[in-house]
Amino acid sequence: MNRIYFTLTGTNHRYGSDFIEPGMTVRLVKEPDNEVDKEAIKVEMEGLGQVGYVANSPYTVEGESYSAGRLYDKIGDTAEGTVLYVLPKGVLCYIETDFDFEDDDEEDYDDYDEFEDDVEDEDDPEDDSSLDSDCISF
Repeated sequence: MNRIYFTLTGTNHRYGSDFIEPGMTVRLVKEPDNEVDKEAIKVEMEGLGQVGYVANSPYTVEGESYSAGRLYDKIGDTAEGTVLYVLPKGVLCYIETDFDFEDDDEEDYDDYDEFEDDVEDEDDPEDDSSLDSDCISF
C-alpha cells in the first residue's frame, strides 16, 4: 500500500480545526456538480458532515500533498482518509492506495513530452502556414 497525502482546507468556514486530531478518519466525496470547481472533493467527518475541502490551489496545498485535481482520478466517488497532522494553514491527511506512483509519473512525463513536441511544432518560425492572411500588421 502507498500513501497519497492531501490537505484538508476551509475548516474555518465550518467547525474550525481545534477538535481535529491525528488518527481521526475523514471521508472524501467527489462533487462533480460543484459550479466553482469541477474537481472539488469535499471532506466529511462522522456526526458533522462536511468539514472542508481537499485543497486545490498552490496557496492551500501543504507539503507534498496532492491537490484535489491530482487526486480526483485516483479515487472512486468516495474514499476514506486519515488525519496525520494539524497545521496552522491546513490539516495534512492521507489515503492508503494500491495506486502505482511509478506508472503515474511515467505517464505524466510522456504527456509532457508530447505536449512539448506539439508546442515546438507550433512555434516553428520557418513554418508560416499558420499565419492568417487577413491579419493586419502595424
